[in-house]
Amino acid sequence: MSLWLRDNLRHPDTGILKTRSVVPSSRYDRTMTLDLNLRPSQRKIITYTGGALGIAAVPGAGKTFVLSALAADLIARGALQADQEVLVVTLVNSAVDNFASRISGFIQKRGLIPHIGYRVRTLHGLAHDIVREKPSRVGLEERFQIVDEREADSIRRDATTAWLAAHPAALDDLLNLDLDESKRDWVKRKHLPDLVAAIALAFIRSAKDHRLSPDGLRHKLDSSPASLPLAEMGWAIYSDYQRALVYRGAVDFDDLIRLALDLVEGDAEFLERLRYRFPYILEDEAQDSSELQEQILRLLSGPGGNWVRVGDPNQAIFETFTTASPELLRAFIREHPHVDMPESGRSQPAIIALANRMIDWVNASHPEQDARSALSTPYIQPVSPGDPQANPPDDPAALRLIDRKFTPDQELEAVVQSLEQWLPEHADWTVAVLVPRNLRGADLIGALKKKGIDYVEFLSSTFTTRAAAGALSNLIHFLADPQSAGKLARVYEVWRRDWREIGERLPIYKRISNLLRKIHQVEDYLAPNPGKDWLEHLGTGTPSGKDQENFDEQIIAELVSFRGIVQRWLAAVTLPIDQLILTLSGDIFSGPADLALAHKLALVLRQAADEHPDWRLPDLASELAVIARNERRFIGFSDDDSGFDPDRHRGRVVVTTIHKAKGLEWDRVYLMSVNNYDFPSNQPNDRYISEKWFVRDNLNLESETLAQLAATRSQDEFGWYREGQATQSARLDYVRERLRLFYVGITRARRDLIVTWNTGRKGDQTPAVPFVALKDGVNQNAGHETSEL
Repeated sequence: MSLWLRDNLRHPDTGILKTRSVVPSSRYDRTMTLDLNLRPSQRKIITYTGGALGIAAVPGAGKTFVLSALAADLIARGALQADQEVLVVTLVNSAVDNFASRISGFIQKRGLIPHIGYRVRTLHGLAHDIVREKPSRVGLEERFQIVDEREADSIRRDATTAWLAAHPAALDDLLNLDLDESKRDWVKRKHLPDLVAAIALAFIRSAKDHRLSPDGLRHKLDSSPASLPLAEMGWAIYSDYQRALVYRGAVDFDDLIRLALDLVEGDAEFLERLRYRFPYILEDEAQDSSELQEQILRLLSGPGGNWVRVGDPNQAIFETFTTASPELLRAFIREHPHVDMPESGRSQPAIIALANRMIDWVNASHPEQDARSALSTPYIQPVSPGDPQANPPDDPAALRLIDRKFTPDQELEAVVQSLEQWLPEHADWTVAVLVPRNLRGADLIGALKKKGIDYVEFLSSTFTTRAAAGALSNLIHFLADPQSAGKLARVYEVWRRDWREIGERLPIYKRISNLLRKIHQVEDYLAPNPGKDWLEHLGTGTPSGKDQENFDEQIIAELVSFRGIVQRWLAAVTLPIDQLILTLSGDIFSGPADLALAHKLALVLRQAADEHPDWRLPDLASELAVIARNERRFIGFSDDDSGFDPDRHRGRVVVTTIHKAKGLEWDRVYLMSVNNYDFPSNQPNDRYISEKWFVRDNLNLESETLAQLAATRSQDEFGWYREGQATQSARLDYVRERLRLFYVGITRARRDLIVTWNTGRKGDQTPAVPFVALKDGVNQNAGHETSEL
């Protein structure tokens, strides 16, 4: 019998063979991977021979392992022609290398040549490969460019700024009616630009997800039976943004998905070649696929094709303002043969029981009926005895949901104190503190730093990066406005920040900061004319108990030294921005890491200056400030680009968001800020991060704008836009997503789990509803005080 069967169908025009491989189960039974200790569900998946297969995998089920093993097994069976590959599609770049190395290892163990017979890509990487084959078919030049996240954000913000300048009163009727005129003006200057930029991002992504070009959307808006002002705003910014991309001969990442789908839909011969080249498609993290991504893979697999989709709908936490939804994977699983992967060796039984109890409580008892679909089975099951990844021993006392009413600062103090006491005896353990938002993580880093606790940042940007960017931003802001005494004082504080941090010569530091801040004419200090030298007329004053003359001499000497430094910086302002940054860095940084960061920041600003020839020093300083405020990840110094391995940081505290922790695990996990703001449940006292205090009627303007966009596509009168409905719908979507986020946080822990909540900045927040529902059973089983951390 043939080792594999072919349908031998050829395209009637091209004659290209269309292959669908099927391996008889008897052949497989004789060649199974003998060196792998497979769990029952994994064994079922490895016996896959073809067709569509949906897999729901619980946290820690080993889906990367089993997909890699399946890919290697398909290759080893002889299920491919020499010019065919198993296509593995995953979500993030870091997973690409992980899959590739695992598949290669499995192949080598069989004595075969590694790196042959498979291709691993992210969805965007696959789309890029497809579009690069025939760019002219989708209206692109042969050497089209792809703008990165930073440049796309810059272009979008330019379009947003231009729209706001041209329509200064367009959003006035959406602002809170209680705002007086001065506060309204302040909101429009300070807060509205950021909100409109966020709306523009969501609008453009959604429009591209629905394959709506600016011209096509304009036609729909013109034929709309009623006014859609938010959609009009979105269209205007989208049009400017897209024109800027066309001018650059570039596309963004969302364009790649859309154009790849256009290409495979419109070129039958090309699609057939791709189907032949990739007779098997294995998709990881399928719960996070969007509608367009799903359509691409459905086309590539073809009718009756070999498409395996693996994911966990309970870990779908990236769906806000996208067309991605866990329901897409759930529907696929319902409609096709499927296998559950319920066994997990990650967590101890008490943590597994908590995760399963959360599924039950959400399904049956969540007070919001529409939130009960957020989580679904399968339940997590411990692995069988003898499994190579055995569950840690059962220890209910290691599971604590702390019901103490902390302020935000008290919560930080309690967690840091707990770590300080625990770490010395657990140097070989992994430990992480998971926070809902980057800003909370930055607060925790500051608290750890004060205590001298060794930490690892895994946030949007690191403390070191933010500090370096903030320091340079302050210097450039002063150089753009050298007459400001306040900015001059801040520059001095940056220059002598080590004195402040370690207390060295602190009296001199404080005195000089105060003196500089009170200068009436900065020029009289930095570039004095004869008889007008500020230093000559300076009376310093001595702190009590100090020698007057000695202290005054130190003050004068320090001010003379600082003046020389600033004069050199002022002389360097004519240099290109990257050279200016390097000049400044040489005077304020000494460590290799800071200097390396400064070099990368210099390159970032040089690129920004090249893209925006009209930018001056204030604009470039603002670009640094964005990084310093942790609003944008600084590419180049992030483990997210190459994969993060908790085992490399044993005995050190990893600080990260719950979102970034997905796919990772630690022996001990602290889960912070589990209150009704970060984890709302659509209860009367809940508030929502997307509903801004300065917008009337608690409207979520992002969701309202997307609802108006959806209305342009609706042919049904019941689909027409009604103000406020989208806000309510967005609340429910957010509630469901935050329930899944809480579930993800729980399932990151192997042995110890500590969950805390705080009352928020205004002191009016309460513990999250799922926290309250779960804590009593946990704490009673554990037999410890519920207020002890």
